[in-house]
Amino acid sequence: MAQLDQMLYANRTFAEGFDRGDLPMPPARSVAVLACMDARLHPEKFLGLEIGDAHVIRNAGGRASDDAIRSLIISSRLLGTREFVVVHHTDCGMLTFSNDDLRGKLAADTGGDASGIDFLPFSDLEQSVRDDVALIKASPFIDPDITVTGFVYDVKTGKLNAV
Repeated sequence: MAQLDQMLYANRTFAEGFDRGDLPMPPARSVAVLACMDARLHPEKFLGLEIGDAHVIRNAGGRASDDAIRSLIISSRLLGTREFVVVHHTDCGMLTFSNDDLRGKLAADTGGDASGIDFLPFSDLEQSVRDDVALIKASPFIDPDITVTGFVYDVKTGKLNAV
């Protein structure tokens, strides 16, 4: 069975017992999580979140990109979140390349020029968390009263470590 077929089957099974259709739009715990898209991370599970509890925003590296900050602004200004959690992780692929590496690969593979794209790689895991927390806090559109906390998730142990 193709992956999509398996996922659609799982969805049909999920929908048969689904009883959460009346949840309100704002997250019940008033929290938003920014995490890496790495398949080894399941923020809802390792943070004890259920459907409707939090906004979970994911991208490569869990970076505070313009689009992630856009989502956090919407989450807080329109949907009432009052706390943000930034989660990067050990053994992250974003530690393995530079912008120039990926731009060169894209030029070789596609002939295209990706010089205008910052892929937001990093060489220091804990510093990347500090940088992203600082970027979020520096946004003039994020209420300064919102708590922003950063963590590194250990993919070997499942533990969160505060940065």
